Amino acid sequence: MSALILLDLFCCQGGASRGYADAGFDVVGVDIEPQPRYPFPFLQMSAIDALVCLMEGEWLSFSQASGVPLWLDPDALAAVHASPPCQAHTNAQKIQGNDHPDLIEPTRFLLEELGKPYVIENVPGAPLRDPVELCGSMFGLETYRHRLFETNWDLTAPEHPEHVARTTKMGRPPQPGEYMHIVGNFSGVEKGREVMGMPWANRDGLREAIPPAYTEHIGRQLLTHLERVPG
Repeated sequence: MSALILLDLFCCQGGASRGYADAGFDVVGVDIEPQPRYPFPFLQMSAIDALVCLMEGEWLSFSQASGVPLWLDPDALAAVHASPPCQAHTNAQKIQGNDHPDLIEPTRFLLEELGKPYVIENVPGAPLRDPVELCGSMFGLETYRHRLFETNWDLTAPEHPEHVARTTKMGRPPQPGEYMHIVGNFSGVEKGREVMGMPWANRDGLREAIPPAYTEHIGRQLLTHLERVPG
């Protein structure tokens, strides 16, 4: 692997990871659940526990398709992306009043302690600090899918086009000219894969994912930041 290793925490099926890889990073992923569809070296582990291990200088062992384990030296880590569970901040949570863990604050605390450039992603309404919002329309995707990104380095967003396309109603197949609403038990998984740019993902992975186009945009700016920072 190159020196530009990025750790994707709460990686799910790897939408964010794919974008960072397309930007030029070597990506490894961590998730507490098994992720057989994840396309990069993977470690099944609590993201919080993984951060604690890295802070204590412990190497992490990632599984690869080749079967040969990949060991990550904390000193070799260039940056970290984290997508803590967003259910605590969604509109559905506000309506239903379900109890979901809010891991944003403990994740941020550990990332600050680790001292690496980081990105924290979550849904609109989540308590992120001075976040940048990205939308699918900024990248020509047929979904709006707004997401917020907090960084400890300077990140900018493309121009945000006006929303003019109609969004498919929940549970209905998308019609020509409509933008997809890829949440819940949405219809049209094949179309969803095309829209999101994630041909390997299933419905569960798509509805939890960030389109790779978002993190490719972020990753290119992160590479520029890393080039400017000594060491």
